[in-house]
Amino acid sequence: MNQALHHFGVFALFLGIAGCSSTASDSSDQTFQSSVERGVHDTLLDDMGDLVQAATDLQADAPLPTGRGWDTTLDADAITKMKADWVRARAAYERMEGAVAPIFPDLDYSLDARYDDFLSRLGGFGDPDPFDDQGVTGMHAIERILYSDSIPARVVDFEDKLPGYAVAAMPATEQEAAEFASSLCGRLVTDATELQTEWAPSHIDLGSAFKGLISLMNEQHEKVSKAATGEEESRYSQHTMTDIRDNLTGTKAVYELFQPWIVSKTGGSDADTQIEAGFDSLAQTYAMFPGDTIPEPPATWSSFNPTTDDLATPFGQLFSAVETAVDPQAPSSVVSEMNRAAVLLGFPEFQDTP
Repeated sequence: MNQALHHFGVFALFLGIAGCSSTASDSSDQTFQSSVERGVHDTLLDDMGDLVQAATDLQADAPLPTGRGWDTTLDADAITKMKADWVRARAAYERMEGAVAPIFPDLDYSLDARYDDFLSRLGGFGDPDPFDDQGVTGMHAIERILYSDSIPARVVDFEDKLPGYAVAAMPATEQEAAEFASSLCGRLVTDATELQTEWAPSHIDLGSAFKGLISLMNEQHEKVSKAATGEEESRYSQHTMTDIRDNLTGTKAVYELFQPWIVSKTGGSDADTQIEAGFDSLAQTYAMFPGDTIPEPPATWSSFNPTTDDLATPFGQLFSAVETAVDPQAPSSVVSEMNRAAVLLGFPEFQDTP
């Protein structure tokens, strides 16, 4: 055979094999992608249904007294029911937050932004009507009212220095009670329902969703750190420890949908093993601190330079364990390994920005 023809034949065969391999790989990725999109849609749709139902129940359970505002004795049963409804709403959202927030940032803000976030956006003018559907809204706005008679002193110490701050209070008049139910709670129902309605496979950006999962793992460290300053997330109800557990539960559930795709990639099995080990380590850490409330931070606590004695406290132990597990700069942390998995799938990495 002519030598030139021989080389051409080998080259053509190589191109054919490479082309088939590329086509097979692309086809496999498309199959995995479609499967993950359906799984993410169906899994989170259940949480969205729970959120809508809890928000609807909270609005229905709001007391509407005649000629007065709320009374913590006369309306005790209703307030207790609303707090239980709020806890259910909170759990549902925290489970899906990582995947949903990057895709629907405006709804995430309206539903889940903290009081200080809203005040910053309001430019120091504050919210003149805490019971309407404008200004400060969402789950934490409702939480601030429901738990206004038991807010920890360190939370007040942090908030009362914010421009636009107003003292938290329950509705003091019949009109305020009615407005709380129809407007503030009504906005929560509307936003939750819109999220549920807009949630369709065609709207799911898997890259953003996976990056959101990584971000939420990193945020667990932030939630612990801010507990020492009064800035923690569910600060009025002291429910943040449960928030963190729900974040981990939700992240694990959505991650499992990506798992077969990750494992199919070269090096994916090792990354997956490390990620699962990271999840397990965090779960064991959180199990050491039962209940809704993060351990009380020591008075001398500093997240930037904690002392040996402060690190030995229950809060210090929690802080250290979470910091080690989610540090993006640590090669073996769950955040680093999830970033490695993101690269394997062709997704953007999470970058921790101050």
